[in-house]
Amino acid sequence: MSDKNQDRKGTARERIQREREREKANERRRRVLIVSAAVVGILGLAAVIGVIAANAGKDDGGSGSGPLVAPAGAEGKDRIAIPVGAGDAPSTLTIWEDFRCPVCAQFENIFRDTIHDLEKTGQLKVEYNLATIIDGNMGGSGSLRAANAAACAQDAGRFDPYHDVLFQNQPPEPDDAFGNNDRLIELAGKVEGLDTPAFRSCVKDGKHDSWVAKSNTAFQEGGFRGTPTVLLNGKPVFPDKGGEQISVANLRKWVTEANKGKQPGTQRPSVPAAPSGSP
Repeated sequence: MSDKNQDRKGTARERIQREREREKANERRRRVLIVSAAVVGILGLAAVIGVIAANAGKDDGGSGSGPLVAPAGAEGKDRIAIPVGAGDAPSTLTIWEDFRCPVCAQFENIFRDTIHDLEKTGQLKVEYNLATIIDGNMGGSGSLRAANAAACAQDAGRFDPYHDVLFQNQPPEPDDAFGNNDRLIELAGKVEGLDTPAFRSCVKDGKHDSWVAKSNTAFQEGGFRGTPTVLLNGKPVFPDKGGEQISVANLRKWVTEANKGKQPGTQRPSVPAAPSGSP
């Protein structure tokens, strides 16, 4: 083979290799853009849907009419906050959510692992507050029924994992699947130790319905724009904080800045363990 042919083949191989590298780089950029666009899209959608949800749901206070029974370990004013994490954590993340709210599910799917990590390492205490505005917007009772079931899970010491399961299995917004107690009990089977006779009775009896209604009233009277509403140490961070849009990296940065010079928390809330056994 002549030197010229070898040179041409070498050049061709180099050209193919360069093209492959360009394709790989383009694909990496494409994935980054897709993720970034998804986050930005959620933030923009939240600004629109949040205002619509807050306005359209103002007349809905839930349908709880029985005695007001707060779930075990509920804290704060009127005991409407469900705490997760160390009570002495240097920062508190307050989250208002509706289990039927699609933007809430999107928020949870993006930030869930980060929030859990910050909570488990004592950097954050998380206070979950529940609203039922989608019931008011779309009709049905799924927001109320799911919130009551989550409160029942709190009684059993299983709020955090059940909260995640509900958002991971959220039906489309117009679908009131969470209005069916049997579906909520079925999903409890995904949380170890939760599907017990006590939990089933709590769900079916609507034990915490009036508490959910009270929480929803507090949301309406709080002047919030919609769900999710996310506050770090009382200051809004969703969809932005001081001109910076929320992201996984920014949330970690904001918590680190707020906690500078402070020790991680170690005092965990006292919530009863889930009963053993199943029906």
